[in-house]
Amino acid sequence: MTRLAYVIKFVADMDKGVAFYRDTMGLAVKMHTPFWSELDTGETVLALHPASAANPAGSSQLGFNLDDLRGFYDRREETGVTFTAPPAEQHGTLLARMLDCEGAEVSLSGR
Repeated sequence: MTRLAYVIKFVADMDKGVAFYRDTMGLAVKMHTPFWSELDTGETVLALHPASAANPAGSSQLGFNLDDLRGFYDRREETGVTFTAPPAEQHGTLLARMLDCEGAEVSLSGR
């Protein structure tokens, strides 16, 4: 099963971003660090990440959770999916990145 697990919003100022989504939009803060913050929107997490040259402030990236991320990666030739980062353990989670049909990078997490 694949589900939309999070949307990453790239921000120029983490504290300002967290304050906006917490105070203006009324979202509960699940965690807040200088490098990654999460706000509770229900089933899908709004994650804030510092902007960079590759991911400018104001841009977003979708994040999907897959039951079998390694299996999905193994079928990449069959599905025609281009991975920009293969599955790897990061921060206790299996993460990967791929390109969607329009060339936008998509984040993947799973087992």
